[in-house]
Amino acid sequence: MPDVVPAAGNVAPAFERARSEGRSALVGYLPAGFPTADGAVDAIHAMIDAGVDVVEVGLPYSDPVMDGPTVQRAAEIALDRGTKTRDVLATVAAVAGRSVPVLVMTYWNPVERYGVERFARDLADAGGAGLITPDLPPDDAGDWLAASDQHGLDRVFLVSPSSTDARIDIVAAACRGFLYATAVMGVTGARGAPSAAAPVLVQRVRARTDLPVAVGLGVSDGAQAATVAGFADAVIVGSALVRRLLDADTVASGVAAVGRLADELAAGVRSAGEGSADRSGTPPARSAVVQA
Repeated sequence: MPDVVPAAGNVAPAFERARSEGRSALVGYLPAGFPTADGAVDAIHAMIDAGVDVVEVGLPYSDPVMDGPTVQRAAEIALDRGTKTRDVLATVAAVAGRSVPVLVMTYWNPVERYGVERFARDLADAGGAGLITPDLPPDDAGDWLAASDQHGLDRVFLVSPSSTDARIDIVAAACRGFLYATAVMGVTGARGAPSAAAPVLVQRVRARTDLPVAVGLGVSDGAQAATVAGFADAVIVGSALVRRLLDADTVASGVAAVGRLADELAAGVRSAGEGSADRSGTPPARSAVVQA
């Protein structure tokens, strides 16, 4: 196996910094190319300015099996504007200089078409931290495991409430950065309350790995972020941020709305950690709750 080349922007330092401050991290997702190429970059900068600790850049895809209607609509707009894989990499490069790690979240087909080793090389050259692959199981990820090792990239695979303990072990062994556990059997999208299944799944995964765990769907405001941050190491928000751009009359007003929501989410995450580095009543957990 080739030596692993350290990546400049892996996510571990962001999680470690948040833990050292006795709080959860805030992770924000937005797709590249939406509402425009420049608008996506501006919105990501607005998230970072507001306190997001880790960024996920979505690669727009025509057949998103995991995404709900909000992210699907944003992807359609981005694709209609001609967004390509190289534009996603350009978005990563445009925001990676902010000392905040940047991951790409993508279905596997675009990476395979682009070329696995070429994608890993170009992502690393753009300053990217790694890849989240919702439809790629580690069993079928031999090329990606090799390429991510070669270029020092984090790789994030998924488990669900139906995953056996043996399956969790397989996924955890293949992950680097954090593990993504879907706490509901459904698509992404903001919900009225965080999934009640999240703490149960967190505990199952925690018992089998020391990796941070990305869990569930549904965070949409500061109060929900605070609730999730009470038992998790990171709160990851996607559809609620995308919705701010979809509902805006102009790109500029949408970017401003993204910044305001990110500021509210950051305040919620930080409020949950005030006065205690142990928010769950148990040893500090390496876990995250994801709504992407």
